Amino acid sequence: MKAVAQTDAFAVRIAAAGRADFESLRAIELAAFATLKATGAVTGEASAATFDELQTYLDAGMLVAAFHKTEPVGYAGGSIADGDWLHIGEMDVHPDFQRKGIGRRLVQALLLEGRSHKLRGATLTTDRFAPFNAPFYATFSFRIVEKEVCTGRLAHILEEEARQGLDPARRVAMLLDFLP
Repeated sequence: MKAVAQTDAFAVRIAAAGRADFESLRAIELAAFATLKATGAVTGEASAATFDELQTYLDAGMLVAAFHKTEPVGYAGGSIADGDWLHIGEMDVHPDFQRKGIGRRLVQALLLEGRSHKLRGATLTTDRFAPFNAPFYATFSFRIVEKEVCTGRLAHILEEEARQGLDPARRVAMLLDFLP
């Protein structure tokens, strides 16, 4: 992945993340869990992406982080699914840096990378109700794919999330077509 160097008033730079960042990325995800839990989007104990999941994002060239000075404060990771889709598997910003546009910049970086690979579009699963989840992704023109019509990979992901304890009434798949 090409580094996407951007700087703003918060001195945050968006760039490719590496294996050396994995512990920090997991810590960000664990810290962000509290924000999700406060909205009812998740319950139970905090969990974070495994090293294998992070390595999958890295191997796909779809792992970006927001760096404040030299420390990651947010990250987004994705993989190539079904040969021609970017699947955004995770996006988290540390609570101390939320509501500063960092999540938006992380998603934009992944979408730009997906488009540069000439992929068909992007998919993800998320919470339907938390304002920084499905409503946030809708601002990028992602559209909801209702569970009743969701098939294949996305249906499987939603089923797995329910097995992991996420409320299926709150979970939703979303899709963004890159092609006109």
